[in-house]
Amino acid sequence: MQARRIARELALLSMSQLSNRPEKLSAQELEDLLLAAVRALTNEVHDILENAAAELKRGSDRLLNSELQATGVQSSRTMVYDAIELTQSAVNRLGMAMELPEFIQLTNRQEVRAYALEILSVIRDNRDRIDETIAASLVNWQLNRLPRIDRDILRVAVAEMFYIGTPDRVAINEAVELAKRYSGDDGHKFVNGVLRRVSDRAKEVSHKG
Repeated sequence: MQARRIARELALLSMSQLSNRPEKLSAQELEDLLLAAVRALTNEVHDILENAAAELKRGSDRLLNSELQATGVQSSRTMVYDAIELTQSAVNRLGMAMELPEFIQLTNRQEVRAYALEILSVIRDNRDRIDETIAASLVNWQLNRLPRIDRDILRVAVAEMFYIGTPDRVAINEAVELAKRYSGDDGHKFVNGVLRRVSDRAKEVSHKG
């Protein structure tokens, strides 16, 4: 795992716990943010598994108790399919959870924490401008209506592109990888589309200037 890739993930997981206080982030605050983020991820896995188990049981019970009417069977099958999808999501999250020990160990590296702190600090200090940049490239969406994880992935990428000097291609590719891990089924396509429009708009402004 590359240091900056781990730092991006650390920053992303920490953002939901990040306050809007103007003080600079400290190493201890980052430690607290990481702990809260890992706990949130663990709780999410637990909740998804519980929901999948409950949905699967409901669908199974309905199949067993139905009188084989077409509508009843179809409804029961839909419930089972939904449960399978929830279970698959939980399995994916469990796969991520298996990597947590290595992830946590790597976050102790100085270069990882330094870059995560830089990303978080940039986002905190420039939140309004970053959000305006993203909002200008959304099509038929409002920023505040996006899933939180997609919004935060976009913020990390824009912070890197506009304030840290990461090449657009690298920032976009890394954001897409984060979306594949943490967003919904089509989240990575959405993130890719928005960030490419952000990049294209920035190039147009640069050329005009």
